[in-house]
Amino acid sequence: MNKHNNPATPTNISIIDYTKTTIKVKPVTDIKQCLPYKKTSTTTWINVTGLLEAAKINELCTHYGLHHLTTEDILNTEQRPKCDIFDDYVFVSLKKSTHDQISIVFGRNFILTFQEAPSDVFDLILNKLQKSENKLRQSRADYLAYALIDCVVDSYFAVLEEIGTAIEDTEEHLLHSTRNFSVGQIHKLKRKLISVRKSLWPTREVISMLQRKLTNLIDDKTIRYLNDTSDHIVQLIDTVETYRDLLTSLLDIHMSTVSNRMNEIMKVLTMFATIFIPLTFIAGIYGMNFNPAKSPFNMPELNWYLGYPFALGIMLMVVIVMLIFFKRKKWF
Repeated sequence: MNKHNNPATPTNISIIDYTKTTIKVKPVTDIKQCLPYKKTSTTTWINVTGLLEAAKINELCTHYGLHHLTTEDILNTEQRPKCDIFDDYVFVSLKKSTHDQISIVFGRNFILTFQEAPSDVFDLILNKLQKSENKLRQSRADYLAYALIDCVVDSYFAVLEEIGTAIEDTEEHLLHSTRNFSVGQIHKLKRKLISVRKSLWPTREVISMLQRKLTNLIDDKTIRYLNDTSDHIVQLIDTVETYRDLLTSLLDIHMSTVSNRMNEIMKVLTMFATIFIPLTFIAGIYGMNFNPAKSPFNMPELNWYLGYPFALGIMLMVVIVMLIFFKRKKWF
């Protein structure tokens, strides 16, 4: 059995009950207020925020005939997105862009949503439901379920836009200077993308399962809208893969830039070392101090009036010749 991992967020419940011409929105203080709506002819959306009070959630799920495994999946927030289709309801578990879990259960005339933590992800749907001419008011619960799923999927666009902006800023910073650049910035963005990707791929499987119409609870018209949501997921996944490639390229650019900078430093140091090698050789020869009085071959320059300037002149000439050689080779 999965271990329940419920955040310490108080459980708040609200009911949105509507027809084509009427709508009632009210908070729930007692779970028993939700129970009569199962048998009404209206479409009822019961939204539960916070999973702290498991007893309330169990009572609600039991009244609406949910399998105990479904209730367990609702309360267990450490799982990948999934879809289970039963005889009289469909269960969908998703991850928001903040990686909080959202569970959606819909039947013929009801829909239950369970949010791990409060958010504004469904505010757009609530606003649309207030308008009687909106398609949500004219359709069954399966269309509302599609709209809610689509909102969750679309929330990833804002996340990827933020990541895209961060990648552009990182690239701009990297191309101008590597001195204050941290590779950790790239790895942090890559971890975010991996996290988004881990949520999107199973979500794609969820939508694919709903598209197969394995239940009569999903209308053919709703399938067309689910196709659009599927396209959004494909677009999001493509964007994730593109950003991953960009980050890999940025990491390669950073490593190449650091390597080139190191090569430039080594080239300068090598040039200095190369110039000083013959100078050290000349200085070593004239530092041997053989006595010229013993032999005419023993350092006759030591007795010259211009012997010291002569040695310095040779050294200077060697430096000039080497610099000219380096310049012609375009080494600097």
